[in-house]
Amino acid sequence: MSYLNVLAVLAAVPVVVVLVHLLIYLVDPYGIRHYPGPFLAKFSDAWLGYISKQGHRSEVIHEMHLKYGPFVRISPSEVSIADPDALGIVYAHGNGALKSSFYDAFVSIERGLFNTRDRKQHARKRKIVSHIFSQKVCRRIRAAHPLVHQHAPRAMGTASASAPKRGSQAQMATEVGWDATPVVTAPPVPTSNPASATVSEKEASDDITYIPAVAVLNGRGEYTMSMGVLPAFVRPIIKRLIPWYARGLQDVQYLAGIAIVAVAKRLGQPSDRVDLLSKLQAGTDDNGAPMGRPELTAEALTLLIAGSDTTSNSTCAIIYYLAKNPAAQAKLQQELDEQLGIEDELVATAEQVKRLPYLDACINEALRLHSTSALGLPRVVPEGGLVIGEHPFPAGTVLSVPSYTIHRDPAVWGVDVEAFRPERWFEDGKEKREHTFNPFSVGPRACVGRNLASLELQMIVASILRRYEFVLERPGEELATREGFLRKPLRCDVGIRRRELL
Repeated sequence: MSYLNVLAVLAAVPVVVVLVHLLIYLVDPYGIRHYPGPFLAKFSDAWLGYISKQGHRSEVIHEMHLKYGPFVRISPSEVSIADPDALGIVYAHGNGALKSSFYDAFVSIERGLFNTRDRKQHARKRKIVSHIFSQKVCRRIRAAHPLVHQHAPRAMGTASASAPKRGSQAQMATEVGWDATPVVTAPPVPTSNPASATVSEKEASDDITYIPAVAVLNGRGEYTMSMGVLPAFVRPIIKRLIPWYARGLQDVQYLAGIAIVAVAKRLGQPSDRVDLLSKLQAGTDDNGAPMGRPELTAEALTLLIAGSDTTSNSTCAIIYYLAKNPAAQAKLQQELDEQLGIEDELVATAEQVKRLPYLDACINEALRLHSTSALGLPRVVPEGGLVIGEHPFPAGTVLSVPSYTIHRDPAVWGVDVEAFRPERWFEDGKEKREHTFNPFSVGPRACVGRNLASLELQMIVASILRRYEFVLERPGEELATREGFLRKPLRCDVGIRRRELL
């Protein structure tokens, strides 16, 4: 193809895109033209793509709901619904709704439990994966507990370990982070800061060069988030022409490489260690068939991200809110002192954290304000349509319920929705709050590891807050965040002081 022909094709692309979206608006196949929203969003996915790339999608969508109300059109085919009751309809068991093409952007090895859109394939994969997490709590703990204890000292980072009875400062986003990857693959404990651990340290492999793990995770999340909202036919062009997307694609490939090396090493050097990867290897479908290597690798990649990135970011947010609210921190520490007694175990046990209601309230309140998964997860309305309140939506419409916004619904949480107040979890209206609380999603596509994730947070926060007090270096400082697929804290400087245990 000649140079002039290439230019002509490139010039035609935006024209075609505009015409396609204008046609959709005029024809209005989903009957959603009357819903309010940003002007550009009525005609093109470009608005949502731009917002997603800026790293604050959930906050912007929330502003749109404050401006336009509970139903906001955020793309030519998608309506965001800020109604807690919509959770049980859009994401319900048996409603026939499927994940949208948004999830295609997350496929890097092959489709896994998280990004498969086919209902039958999802049921098969979930059966294999869920056996890791579906045992009763005591059985699950016996498998995970030794690894949690082995790697828990890393949760405090190097700064707190060097400040036994005096004040010290730490950058919380990097120093106070929990790396749950050992529970997934049980590698040797790296000697450097876990927040900047290299792939070679993670897997003791010479096959991958130095890669800052946090930067790769963040780059992948931002790439997939912004790429996923764009039309499928535009994606191949965008990721070749725009350097930012090309770098994001490289992060996707790097992270996939971590999972490939981990699985290849495990299969090449069989081990008797018990971790999530070993359990995944042992899983079988209804026909008794185990996962093949590509499928196993894809699921290992999901566990790698879900098992470390989400927990470390949630831990950071929880400690930030406790540092910002010393009265709540003191109340939690009183509960820990009374319930954990004088036992000098490094890590609180699973049995101990089961009887700590204020700990649960602190964790839930922090996850309400800082849900790692804060965006509205898109679902395609099935044949027969769905009705939300008095609003019917025909098949093919994409609907989403933004957790960030329903976690700030005054009708559910009270007028002080932006305040960190764990006491609200003990007040009247608890059932409605629990129904609206959505840190792990709901329905058949909810987080399969939510029980283990909750246990990790309970053990981590109880262990850390029992031994240390935290203060913000700059009182009143807001928690800076950036959102890819996950919403993450960026930086928060805290002071740490060792507590005198009774």
